[in-house]
Amino acid sequence: MEKFWQALLTLTTISLLCSPVAKANPQSWPLEQRSPFNAKIQQSQALDYLPLTKAQQAWRLCVLVPHLKDAYWIGIDYGLIQHAKHLGVSLDLFEAGSYYHQDKQLAQLGACMNGDYDAILLGAVSPNLLEHFPLPLSKPIIALVNKLNSDLVLTHIGVNWYQMGLRAGQFIKADAKVHTPTQPTTLALFAGPENVGGTDLVEQGIRHALEGSNVSISAIQHADNNRNLYRDQLQILLKAQQPNYILGSAVAIEAAVSTLKQKHMTQDIKLVSSYLSPAILRGLKRQKVLYSNDDLVVLQGKLAIDVAVKQLEGATPFGDIGPAIVGRTMSTNTQSELSFSLAEADFYPLYQVRPLSLP
Repeated sequence: MEKFWQALLTLTTISLLCSPVAKANPQSWPLEQRSPFNAKIQQSQALDYLPLTKAQQAWRLCVLVPHLKDAYWIGIDYGLIQHAKHLGVSLDLFEAGSYYHQDKQLAQLGACMNGDYDAILLGAVSPNLLEHFPLPLSKPIIALVNKLNSDLVLTHIGVNWYQMGLRAGQFIKADAKVHTPTQPTTLALFAGPENVGGTDLVEQGIRHALEGSNVSISAIQHADNNRNLYRDQLQILLKAQQPNYILGSAVAIEAAVSTLKQKHMTQDIKLVSSYLSPAILRGLKRQKVLYSNDDLVVLQGKLAIDVAVKQLEGATPFGDIGPAIVGRTMSTNTQSELSFSLAEADFYPLYQVRPLSLP
């Protein structure tokens, strides 16, 4: 009898392992839903999002981005490409080349609106881009990363950029309270291009975070995300003053790491990045960078594809949805946590995905 029950247990175990019920469900993605939609100040609610495993048909998606010149948008591209391949949908990606190329992006949007596409993912160079678009919006548009003002755009994939500034500013405020509690402390801000992307909201978040602290902003510099431009601005800044902190885009902070090393000032100025890149990650590990936001750009790219397909297949708009912002320091980096954060090291930008069934 004992042998009978052992045999029965073995057969039952094998049956469960082989049955559909026993197979693990696709892993959910840790996200947050934010409201009110498209607002600066929002409430967020944690969301376990279950992604698709396959599209019902080979939808054709058009993706427009400002550029692919830095790790941020390359990470977005990586997520887009990976999930489009996974779902079996078609993707064409076009870059404007700069946040200052609004006319080029408008022309690209017109080509996508008139082309053989089912939906458009729009990483806008300006939040008011659609005010200058002369054609009717005859296809669904999903805002990708950057804010997009239009009553016809009801889904935004990304994070709240005001919160990105707030989180970085709060970290500096707390650090200064510990290390320079009674001394006036200065922060130089190296933001991205002025009045485009999320730059304005990031600055507003930083200013709000520093209210009531001993930290004041001693300089603000704006530039396109170009390491040489930031390096020149840093040289000028450091001739005029020596701030306690420098906060900027990943590209700006990457330039600051090398500039401070050349000037033997690495120990004198603390560096904070508004978002993560491979070089910023190395800086954190080597204690050259004190803190970085991480808004999981690879996950944003994957989510944008998934949401676009779900809406094409009948889902209602998703509102403001995206990952929660993660704070990275030297002590919060493990490789297992970064699969949603950075593209693989050997990835280079790709502009097209075609399912095997398509030409």
